[in-house]
Amino acid sequence: MKKNTISFETRFWYAYEIENPFEVIDAFFDYAALDHYKQRLAEAVLFINKQEVYKKEYPGQVFVFYTTLRSFLKACFCLQYKRKKWKVKQSSDCKSILHQGSLTKEEYANPFTVFQIAFAEKSLDEFEFFLCEIIHISLSPNVVEFDYDLITPYIHLIKMLDASQLLRESGLEKIKKNTHPLE
Repeated sequence: MKKNTISFETRFWYAYEIENPFEVIDAFFDYAALDHYKQRLAEAVLFINKQEVYKKEYPGQVFVFYTTLRSFLKACFCLQYKRKKWKVKQSSDCKSILHQGSLTKEEYANPFTVFQIAFAEKSLDEFEFFLCEIIHISLSPNVVEFDYDLITPYIHLIKMLDASQLLRESGLEKIKKNTHPLE
């Protein structure tokens, strides 16, 4: 029986489909830098309360931004299940709160917990709805009333961006299981 896998839909922005969530994260940050994603996300959120269209001069950029973040969310969803098999190579001490980004000390020490916490609170569908809603409202020339919590998924998404960048910078190593029965 074939294992049911999730499609990351990277072909929309990376020219071909990637099947490994770690490779999706690498491609995601090869495509653009962390600060680019954070800035675009913050701008889109700010435009939900404006009577202006976000990136009106080139709305195609918004579509590409949406597809990259959607692939990123799917990869993060898969990464939450990888913490038992993988760990961060370097347990680098956080030198300052600024270096830590949006992560707590515990999250900085084990970035996989960021994904677990985020997807325990909101489902993948809820994150995709949040992303779709932000893009939809930011591209509207009218102020739209909504009754959906946009702050919680936004904060989790920022944390996932920081955690993913940390995973990428630090590198990963496979956790070796004890094979000796007395150990």
